[in-house]
Amino acid sequence: MALSKANRLRSRQDFNAVYRHGRRRKSNHLTLVVLRRSPTRDSKQRCQVDQAPIVEAAPEPTRVGISISQKVSKRAVVRNRIKRWLKVAVRLLMPQFPTGWDIVVIVQPEATQCDYPQFLQELEQLLIKAEVYDGH
Repeated sequence: MALSKANRLRSRQDFNAVYRHGRRRKSNHLTLVVLRRSPTRDSKQRCQVDQAPIVEAAPEPTRVGISISQKVSKRAVVRNRIKRWLKVAVRLLMPQFPTGWDIVVIVQPEATQCDYPQFLQELEQLLIKAEVYDGH
């Protein structure tokens, strides 16, 4: 089961913005790049019908992207397994995430010796280090 569309970081421009302006945290197998999104101008909208006061729009969800290159493994089967494990780990931790963050998880070549519980633990520790997730 994949992440919902609202929680996916998909466009090249979004990835580039996170790479360019985000904060990096690194562990043995993963690198995390996080960027707090600034609120957009249309997050507050005025009702057209009766000119009601400004209404707050729903907060923007946290979006996550996973980057895994062929340097990690030449075999797509291995890369896809690692991506599946990371998606499951993100989905487990997602309910505790605050809203409005863009997160890119970059997989390091040493990750092929890693198993799922280790990925989950490293991802949680990196999110705590990046101050995106409080761990409680």
